[in-house]
Amino acid sequence: MERVQINQDLSFSRIIQGLWRLNEWPLSDEGLLSLIEKCLELGITTFDHADIYGGYQNEALFGKALALKPSIREKIELVTKCGIKLVSKARPEHKIKHYDTSKEHIMMSVENSLRNLEADYLDVLLIHRPDPFIDPGEVAEAFTRLNEAGKVKHFGVSNFTPSQFEMLNSYLPFPLVTNQIEISVSQLQPFQDGTIDQCLQKRVAPMAWSPLAGGAIFSGEDEKPVRIKKALQEVGEELGIAEIDKIMLAWLLLHPAKIMPIIGSGKMERIKAAAESLQIALTRQQWFKIWIASTGKDVA
Repeated sequence: MERVQINQDLSFSRIIQGLWRLNEWPLSDEGLLSLIEKCLELGITTFDHADIYGGYQNEALFGKALALKPSIREKIELVTKCGIKLVSKARPEHKIKHYDTSKEHIMMSVENSLRNLEADYLDVLLIHRPDPFIDPGEVAEAFTRLNEAGKVKHFGVSNFTPSQFEMLNSYLPFPLVTNQIEISVSQLQPFQDGTIDQCLQKRVAPMAWSPLAGGAIFSGEDEKPVRIKKALQEVGEELGIAEIDKIMLAWLLLHPAKIMPIIGSGKMERIKAAAESLQIALTRQQWFKIWIASTGKDVA
Protein backbone atom coordinates (compact mmCIF):
# COMPACT_ATOMS: atom_id res chain seq x y z
CA MET A 1 0.00 0.00 0.00
CA GLU A 2 1.05 3.56 -0.67
CA ARG A 3 2.49 5.35 2.34
CA VAL A 4 2.57 9.02 3.25
CA GLN A 5 5.75 10.48 4.72
CA ILE A 6 4.55 12.50 7.71
CA ASN A 7 8.06 13.71 8.50
CA GLN A 8 11.56 12.25 8.24
CA ASP A 9 10.90 9.83 11.12
CA LEU A 10 7.30 8.78 10.52
CA SER A 11 5.07 7.52 7.73
CA PHE A 12 1.40 6.49 7.70
CA SER A 13 -0.47 4.00 5.55
CA ARG A 14 -2.54 5.97 3.04
CA ILE A 15 -5.69 4.29 4.38
CA ILE A 16 -6.09 4.54 8.16
CA GLN A 17 -8.16 2.19 10.30
CA GLY A 18 -10.40 4.08 12.72
CA LEU A 19 -11.58 2.66 16.04
CA TRP A 20 -14.40 5.09 16.91
CA ARG A 21 -17.05 2.34 16.91
CA LEU A 22 -14.84 -0.53 18.09
CA ASN A 23 -17.06 -1.30 21.09
CA GLU A 24 -20.00 -1.86 18.71
CA TRP A 25 -18.19 -4.51 16.65
CA PRO A 26 -18.99 -8.10 17.68
CA LEU A 27 -15.35 -9.06 18.13
CA SER A 28 -13.56 -11.01 20.82
CA ASP A 29 -9.99 -10.06 21.74
CA GLU A 30 -8.83 -12.79 19.36
CA GLY A 31 -11.21 -11.55 16.67
CA LEU A 32 -9.88 -8.01 16.96
CA LEU A 33 -6.31 -9.27 16.79
CA SER A 34 -7.22 -11.14 13.61
CA LEU A 35 -8.72 -7.97 12.12
CA ILE A 36 -5.55 -6.01 12.99
CA GLU A 37 -3.41 -8.67 11.33
CA LYS A 38 -5.62 -8.67 8.22
CA CYS A 39 -5.26 -4.88 8.05
CA LEU A 40 -1.50 -5.31 8.17
CA GLU A 41 -1.71 -7.82 5.31
CA LEU A 42 -3.44 -5.11 3.26
CA GLY A 43 -0.72 -2.60 4.20
CA ILE A 44 -2.93 -0.67 6.63
CA THR A 45 -0.62 0.01 9.57
CA THR A 46 -2.02 3.24 11.06
CA PHE A 47 -4.75 3.01 13.71
CA ASP A 48 -6.73 6.02 14.92
CA HIS A 49 -8.10 6.29 18.46
CA ALA A 50 -9.33 8.89 20.93
CA ASP A 51 -9.51 8.62 24.69
CA ILE A 52 -13.29 9.20 24.61
CA TYR A 53 -14.17 6.61 21.96
CA GLY A 54 -16.65 4.02 23.15
CA GLY A 55 -17.31 6.00 26.31
CA TYR A 56 -13.64 5.72 27.29
CA GLN A 57 -13.60 1.96 26.50
CA ASN A 58 -12.11 1.47 23.06
CA GLU A 59 -8.43 2.06 23.72
CA ALA A 60 -8.50 -0.68 26.37
CA LEU A 61 -10.30 -3.07 24.00
CA PHE A 62 -7.58 -2.51 21.42
CA GLY A 63 -4.89 -2.89 24.06
CA LYS A 64 -6.22 -6.28 25.12
CA ALA A 65 -5.96 -7.50 21.53
CA LEU A 66 -2.43 -6.14 21.16
CA ALA A 67 -1.41 -7.84 24.40
CA LEU A 68 -2.12 -11.19 22.75
CA LYS A 69 0.72 -10.52 20.30
CA PRO A 70 2.98 -7.70 21.56
CA SER A 71 5.31 -7.94 18.54
CA ILE A 72 2.62 -6.23 16.43
CA ARG A 73 3.22 -2.92 18.22
CA GLU A 74 6.38 -2.20 16.22
CA LYS A 75 4.53 -2.84 12.95
CA ILE A 76 1.82 -0.22 13.52
CA GLU A 77 1.40 3.50 14.13
CA LEU A 78 -0.82 4.42 17.08
CA VAL A 79 -2.64 7.75 16.92
CA THR A 80 -4.91 8.98 19.68
CA LYS A 81 -6.61 12.20 20.71
CA CYS A 82 -7.42 14.04 23.93
CA GLY A 83 -9.00 17.30 25.05
CA ILE A 84 -12.73 16.46 25.17
CA LYS A 85 -14.36 15.57 28.49
CA LEU A 86 -17.59 13.62 28.09
CA VAL A 87 -20.39 13.15 30.58
CA SER A 88 -19.95 9.43 31.15
CA LYS A 89 -20.36 6.72 33.77
CA ALA A 90 -16.64 6.22 33.33
CA ARG A 91 -16.02 9.84 34.36
CA PRO A 92 -18.61 10.69 37.06
CA GLU A 93 -16.76 13.90 37.91
CA HIS A 94 -17.70 15.38 34.51
CA LYS A 95 -20.92 17.34 35.04
CA ILE A 96 -21.06 18.83 31.53
CA LYS A 97 -19.35 18.05 28.25
CA HIS A 98 -16.43 20.45 27.87
CA TYR A 99 -12.87 20.82 26.62
CA ASP A 100 -9.69 20.62 28.66
CA THR A 101 -6.32 21.27 27.06
CA SER A 102 -4.52 22.02 30.30
CA LYS A 103 -1.05 20.60 30.80
CA GLU A 104 -2.33 18.38 33.60
CA HIS A 105 -5.14 16.89 31.53
CA ILE A 106 -2.97 16.25 28.47
CA MET A 107 -0.33 14.51 30.59
CA MET A 108 -2.94 12.45 32.44
CA SER A 109 -4.72 11.51 29.22
CA VAL A 110 -1.51 10.22 27.67
CA GLU A 111 -0.76 8.10 30.73
CA ASN A 112 -4.28 6.65 30.57
CA SER A 113 -4.00 5.97 26.84
CA LEU A 114 -0.64 4.26 27.17
CA ARG A 115 -1.96 2.08 29.98
CA ASN A 116 -5.16 1.22 28.09
CA LEU A 117 -3.37 0.53 24.81
CA GLU A 118 -0.69 -1.45 26.67
CA ALA A 119 1.91 0.57 24.80
CA ASP A 120 5.13 2.29 25.82
CA TYR A 121 4.68 5.23 23.45
CA LEU A 122 2.26 6.90 21.04
CA ASP A 123 3.33 7.71 17.51
CA VAL A 124 1.06 10.77 17.35
CA LEU A 125 -1.11 12.63 19.87
CA LEU A 126 -3.77 15.03 18.59
CA ILE A 127 -5.72 17.76 20.36
CA HIS A 128 -9.24 16.57 19.53
CA ARG A 129 -11.09 19.88 19.16
CA PRO A 130 -10.19 23.57 19.24
CA ASP A 131 -10.54 24.76 22.83
CA PRO A 132 -11.72 28.39 23.27
CA PHE A 133 -9.99 28.36 26.66
CA ILE A 134 -6.68 26.98 25.34
CA ASP A 135 -3.40 28.15 26.84
CA PRO A 136 -0.95 27.32 24.03
CA GLY A 137 2.01 27.70 26.35
CA GLU A 138 0.65 24.95 28.57
CA VAL A 139 -0.03 22.71 25.60
CA ALA A 140 3.50 23.28 24.36
CA GLU A 141 4.95 22.46 27.79
CA ALA A 142 2.93 19.23 27.95
CA PHE A 143 3.92 18.23 24.42
CA THR A 144 7.59 18.94 25.09
CA ARG A 145 7.66 16.99 28.34
CA LEU A 146 5.89 14.00 26.76
CA ASN A 147 8.26 14.05 23.82
CA GLU A 148 11.37 14.29 25.97
CA ALA A 149 10.10 11.38 28.10
CA GLY A 150 9.71 9.27 24.97
CA LYS A 151 5.98 8.81 25.58
CA VAL A 152 4.79 10.63 22.44
CA LYS A 153 6.90 10.93 19.31
CA HIS A 154 4.86 13.45 17.32
CA PHE A 155 1.91 15.81 17.75
CA GLY A 156 -0.95 17.19 15.70
CA VAL A 157 -4.46 18.56 15.95
CA SER A 158 -7.97 17.69 14.87
CA ASN A 159 -10.69 19.99 13.54
CA PHE A 160 -8.43 23.08 13.77
CA THR A 161 -8.86 26.04 11.46
CA PRO A 162 -5.75 27.38 9.72
CA SER A 163 -5.40 30.23 12.23
CA GLN A 164 -5.79 27.86 15.18
CA PHE A 165 -3.21 25.50 13.68
CA GLU A 166 -0.79 28.38 13.10
CA MET A 167 -1.30 29.74 16.61
CA LEU A 168 -0.48 26.48 18.37
CA ASN A 169 2.34 25.67 15.97
CA SER A 170 4.01 28.97 16.83
CA TYR A 171 4.44 27.91 20.48
CA LEU A 172 6.05 24.55 19.77
CA PRO A 173 9.73 23.61 19.42
CA PHE A 174 8.73 21.09 16.72
CA PRO A 175 6.07 21.33 13.99
CA LEU A 176 2.60 19.81 14.18
CA VAL A 177 2.49 16.85 11.81
CA THR A 178 -1.19 16.61 10.80
CA ASN A 179 -4.69 18.05 11.09
CA GLN A 180 -7.50 15.49 11.27
CA ILE A 181 -10.54 17.08 9.63
CA GLU A 182 -13.90 16.17 8.12
CA ILE A 183 -13.51 15.86 4.34
CA SER A 184 -15.70 14.04 1.84
CA VAL A 185 -17.46 14.52 -1.48
CA SER A 186 -20.23 16.14 0.59
CA GLN A 187 -18.01 18.16 2.95
CA LEU A 188 -15.96 20.57 0.89
CA GLN A 189 -15.38 23.27 3.50
CA PRO A 190 -11.69 22.43 4.06
CA PHE A 191 -11.08 23.13 0.35
CA GLN A 192 -12.77 26.51 0.69
CA ASP A 193 -11.72 27.87 4.09
CA GLY A 194 -7.95 27.64 3.65
CA THR A 195 -7.41 24.38 5.55
CA ILE A 196 -6.26 22.35 2.56
CA ASP A 197 -4.29 25.35 1.29
CA GLN A 198 -2.40 25.41 4.59
CA CYS A 199 -1.76 21.67 4.45
CA LEU A 200 -0.25 22.07 1.00
CA GLN A 201 1.78 25.09 2.09
CA LYS A 202 3.25 23.30 5.11
CA ARG A 203 3.48 19.88 3.43
CA VAL A 204 1.21 18.52 6.17
CA ALA A 205 -0.91 15.57 5.04
CA PRO A 206 -4.43 15.76 6.54
CA MET A 207 -6.32 12.82 7.99
CA ALA A 208 -9.95 12.69 6.80
CA TRP A 209 -12.66 11.61 9.20
CA SER A 210 -16.09 10.63 7.84
CA PRO A 211 -14.67 10.27 4.31
CA LEU A 212 -17.87 8.51 3.21
CA ALA A 213 -20.03 11.41 4.46
CA GLY A 214 -21.49 9.36 7.30
CA GLY A 215 -23.40 7.18 4.86
CA ALA A 216 -25.68 10.03 3.79
CA ILE A 217 -24.87 9.62 0.09
CA PHE A 218 -26.05 6.00 0.06
CA SER A 219 -29.54 6.64 1.41
CA GLY A 220 -30.09 10.39 1.47
CA GLU A 221 -33.21 11.67 -0.28
CA ASP A 222 -32.45 15.39 -0.22
CA GLU A 223 -31.33 17.13 -3.38
CA LYS A 224 -27.62 17.29 -2.58
CA PRO A 225 -26.95 13.61 -1.72
CA VAL A 226 -29.12 12.47 -4.63
CA ARG A 227 -27.14 14.74 -6.97
CA ILE A 228 -23.80 13.48 -5.65
CA LYS A 229 -24.85 9.84 -5.80
CA LYS A 230 -25.87 10.22 -9.43
CA ALA A 231 -22.49 11.74 -10.33
CA LEU A 232 -20.65 8.98 -8.44
CA GLN A 233 -22.64 6.31 -10.25
CA GLU A 234 -21.93 7.90 -13.61
CA VAL A 235 -18.21 8.09 -12.90
CA GLY A 236 -18.31 4.52 -11.66
CA GLU A 237 -19.96 3.39 -14.89
CA GLU A 238 -17.23 5.12 -16.88
CA LEU A 239 -14.60 3.25 -14.86
CA GLY A 240 -16.42 -0.05 -14.64
CA ILE A 241 -16.80 0.18 -10.85
CA ALA A 242 -20.16 -0.45 -9.21
CA GLU A 243 -19.29 0.51 -5.61
CA ILE A 244 -19.71 4.27 -5.11
CA ASP A 245 -17.82 4.13 -1.79
CA LYS A 246 -14.68 3.27 -3.76
CA ILE A 247 -15.27 6.29 -6.01
CA MET A 248 -15.78 8.53 -2.96
CA LEU A 249 -12.45 7.46 -1.51
CA ALA A 250 -10.66 7.61 -4.87
CA TRP A 251 -11.87 11.22 -5.19
CA LEU A 252 -10.12 12.11 -1.91
CA LEU A 253 -7.02 10.07 -2.66
CA LEU A 254 -6.46 11.79 -6.00
CA HIS A 255 -5.96 15.19 -4.40
CA PRO A 256 -2.35 16.48 -4.21
CA ALA A 257 -2.69 17.17 -0.46
CA LYS A 258 -2.21 13.42 0.17
CA ILE A 259 -5.43 13.13 2.14
CA MET A 260 -5.52 10.01 4.34
CA PRO A 261 -9.07 8.64 4.75
CA ILE A 262 -9.98 7.03 8.08
CA ILE A 263 -12.10 3.92 7.60
CA GLY A 264 -14.29 3.28 10.63
CA SER A 265 -15.57 -0.19 9.80
CA GLY A 266 -14.99 -3.52 11.50
CA LYS A 267 -16.01 -5.44 8.38
CA MET A 268 -13.10 -6.73 6.36
CA GLU A 269 -14.98 -6.43 3.06
CA ARG A 270 -15.38 -2.69 3.65
CA ILE A 271 -11.73 -2.34 4.68
CA LYS A 272 -10.60 -4.28 1.58
CA ALA A 273 -12.80 -2.09 -0.62
CA ALA A 274 -11.09 0.98 0.86
CA ALA A 275 -7.67 -0.46 0.08
CA GLU A 276 -8.79 -1.25 -3.47
CA SER A 277 -9.83 2.38 -3.98
CA LEU A 278 -6.12 3.24 -4.17
CA GLN A 279 -6.03 1.53 -7.57
CA ILE A 280 -8.72 3.79 -9.06
CA ALA A 281 -7.49 6.69 -11.16
CA LEU A 282 -10.11 9.36 -11.77
CA THR A 283 -9.52 11.88 -14.52
CA ARG A 284 -9.50 15.57 -13.67
CA GLN A 285 -12.85 15.94 -15.45
CA GLN A 286 -14.35 13.13 -13.37
CA TRP A 287 -13.01 14.74 -10.20
CA PHE A 288 -14.66 18.03 -11.10
CA LYS A 289 -17.89 16.32 -12.10
CA ILE A 290 -18.20 15.15 -8.49
CA TRP A 291 -17.16 18.58 -7.17
CA ILE A 292 -19.84 20.28 -9.26
CA ALA A 293 -22.46 17.77 -8.10
CA SER A 294 -21.55 18.57 -4.49
CA THR A 295 -21.59 22.36 -4.86
CA GLY A 296 -24.63 22.32 -7.13
CA LYS A 297 -23.10 24.72 -9.61
CA ASP A 298 -20.44 24.91 -12.29
CA VAL A 299 -17.06 26.33 -11.38
CA ALA A 300 -16.78 30.01 -12.28
